[in-house]
Amino acid sequence: NEGNEYFRERNYKKAVIAYTEGLKKKSEDPELNAVLHTNRGAAQFYLGNYRSALNDAIQAKKLKPTHLKAIIRGALCHMELKNFSEAIAWCEEGLQIDSKEKKLVEVRAKADKLKGRDPEGMLLEIRTDFCIPWQCRAVVCIDLLCERNIRLVLEPSNEEEEISDGLAKICLDGFHSDNATGAKVHLDADGNLNWPVLFLYPEHEQTDFIAAFHENSRFIDHLMVMFAELPPWDLERKYLPSNLELYFEDEERAEMYKLSPEHTLLQMLQHKRYFVKAGTPTVLAFVKHSPFSKKYFSGKKVHRL
Repeated sequence: NEGNEYFRERNYKKAVIAYTEGLKKKSEDPELNAVLHTNRGAAQFYLGNYRSALNDAIQAKKLKPTHLKAIIRGALCHMELKNFSEAIAWCEEGLQIDSKEKKLVEVRAKADKLKGRDPEGMLLEIRTDFCIPWQCRAVVCIDLLCERNIRLVLEPSNEEEEISDGLAKICLDGFHSDNATGAKVHLDADGNLNWPVLFLYPEHEQTDFIAAFHENSRFIDHLMVMFAELPPWDLERKYLPSNLELYFEDEERAEMYKLSPEHTLLQMLQHKRYFVKAGTPTVLAFVKHSPFSKKYFSGKKVHRL
């Protein structure tokens, strides 16, 4: 109930935490647990955490195979992750339960349309969602990046090209993320940038991906959501928000910069030694004082932001 109240207030981060607390009670009612997973997945979805949302949809479907809300959520997640074949499969599974479910029919049609489309065509599809002509978006976003002193590195290319003063010469698509999800930096209605951000956990060779990280959001806000429940690979149960240290790497100088969890994404992006590669900011997370982190940082120069 608490989670539902937060959800109605669009406080999705607190909703995730509330639903997680409910799941921790380990109810023996599979239908209740399916609802909790589905609701948490919906909150994660609106936060842009599509992989986490999909994981919840999968768990909900395991608990209750006919749970249409979970199936719809899973299909929507696959659409956001550009997994069109998987989205179609989820839609077909749901349509076997209810052949007239409007949302599944719509998603199925859109996924079928986008499946196999070339990358350029997909970009044109996305551009139609903006209220300004797509030809103008490059100039608008590049101006915003220049104002913020954000430095970019173009990828892919035969030779990495550092972009700074010549930023206005590149097109927007040149620095869009080319990661597995196809998520891209975008401008919201309030004139703020939302970035796809990749979290790396070197000790376990694991990653987290946030599709839409608001530039003025703090890292701790996302850590509280991401680790509201310990990940299955954290067998030692040490990946707690208060137990983590965040860094970014200056690859050119082979030096590390330590972030405060209270820092915003924009504060990191504006640092003079931070360069955004392929449109996707990357952060490394380590457990404080762990043997792995001590070994990892041995011989490396570390700066504080």
